Amino acid sequence: MKIAAIQMVSGTRLDANLERARHWIAEAAAQGARLVSLPEYFCLMGQHDTDKLAFAERPGDLTAPIQGLLSQAARTHGLWILGGTLPMAIDGAPTPAQRVRNTTCVFAPDGSLAARYDKLHLFRYDNGREHYDEGRVLEAGEAPVTLRADLTGIGADGQGHGQSAGGGLSLRIGLSICYDLRFPELYRAMSFADGQAPLDLISVPAAFTYTTGQAHWELLLRARAVENQAYVIAAAQGGTHENGRRTWGHSMVVDPWGEVLACVPEGEGLALADIDPARLAQVRHQLPALQHRRL
Repeated sequence: MKIAAIQMVSGTRLDANLERARHWIAEAAAQGARLVSLPEYFCLMGQHDTDKLAFAERPGDLTAPIQGLLSQAARTHGLWILGGTLPMAIDGAPTPAQRVRNTTCVFAPDGSLAARYDKLHLFRYDNGREHYDEGRVLEAGEAPVTLRADLTGIGADGQGHGQSAGGGLSLRIGLSICYDLRFPELYRAMSFADGQAPLDLISVPAAFTYTTGQAHWELLLRARAVENQAYVIAAAQGGTHENGRRTWGHSMVVDPWGEVLACVPEGEGLALADIDPARLAQVRHQLPALQHRRL
């Protein structure tokens, strides 16, 4: 069962970014992917952090350009789409907004909204030379979000006839965004909430800075995969943007043993890999660490 992490180097023009996203979703579908992830802020990397405020969309508005694109692409190609992130208006907030939420929208193959997650942990960084604080324009989310994605019968022809090889698969997916990756308790909470089964796939769309990405990105992704015995799909921004910011990239798919199955170091591209329920079962059987938890 193929999944694809799309890497982009998004710019300041919404229409151009959406066109690149449309291109890469189609390319992933053509290569047999049944689930596709876009990176954080695939829709816009503005000159200033406040630029995103003007592009905030109302929740569930499929006539809006960003949510509309994601819904249409999911329906056109018969894919599950983990929609990176977009600036989402806060209910009851005035227009123009002073703050928004950084939101992942997940769309099912029929184009319907299957889940929404608002980033819980807001990034703040200061090394004396570089400094950044997401809290200036973002409001934090309130709760973890998981969903069950049934990939059974979804065909590579985009018509849902199950004509591609490999059969079907149902995945329990945990949603997270970028800086969330540094908080392992979030993934534990999602794995064992209300006695549910462990996560099968962790989603981490991101726009890691070059500095922090070089130091910690792969390390943290592989750690989250190993400790949760789950696949990880991490779609990232990767390159030098119009605004001068450089992001680390290295979009990847990691297996539950911590092996990197696919990676795009820099520039646009697809990290395409197969995920296998038998591999999940094998790892969890040979080292049943999830059953050995005491806390």
